[in-house]
Amino acid sequence: MSSSKIIIAPSILSANFQNLQAEVDSVAPYADWLQVDVMDGHFVPNLSFGAPVLKWIRTNLPLDIHLMVSNPADRIEEFLALGVHHITFHAEAVQDENKRKALIKAIRDGGATAGIAINPETPLSEVRSILSDTDLLLVMSVHPGFGGQEFLEDVLQKVTEARAQHPKLMIQMDGGVDDRTAPLCIRAGANNLVSGSYIFSSQDRSAAIASLRSS
Repeated sequence: MSSSKIIIAPSILSANFQNLQAEVDSVAPYADWLQVDVMDGHFVPNLSFGAPVLKWIRTNLPLDIHLMVSNPADRIEEFLALGVHHITFHAEAVQDENKRKALIKAIRDGGATAGIAINPETPLSEVRSILSDTDLLLVMSVHPGFGGQEFLEDVLQKVTEARAQHPKLMIQMDGGVDDRTAPLCIRAGANNLVSGSYIFSSQDRSAAIASLRSS
């Protein structure tokens, strides 16, 4: 898969919240999407910002909302109202397939694309039957909730399997993505990479993002 097809989505979870707009501006010329991790303190132990903070961010980058929440159906409207590009919810939070399909439809009807995420311990079989109904599969390569964790290589097999079964599906990987692990993700079949700590800890954001593209 050529690097020209790889989407890079910096995660602002790792940005300096005291200078959030400046942080967003520092990656905007080089990134493709901007990922916003929304955590409720229940589905994951951490708590992060939601739509009230996001509405003050100014950017032309498509906003990619990663809902790490127990009740995603109750949260999508606040983000759709902001005109976000994409919303992903977790399979572990919505286990009934009919409810998953209804949520995907609600996201699409609201003008965004819809994705489903699986945690490292969740098998691909948990979402296989619904992948043809989604726009994106997010394979977590760390346990969700905190940035800066070590990349879990075992999850790459799920990416390989999903790519073989769905050649045109957007497959996103999130967690521990840097210049060392990005090539592993791409070789496995991922075409959308989320990176937080690696990008925002770099003094040269352009070079950091370029190193992920060229992996």
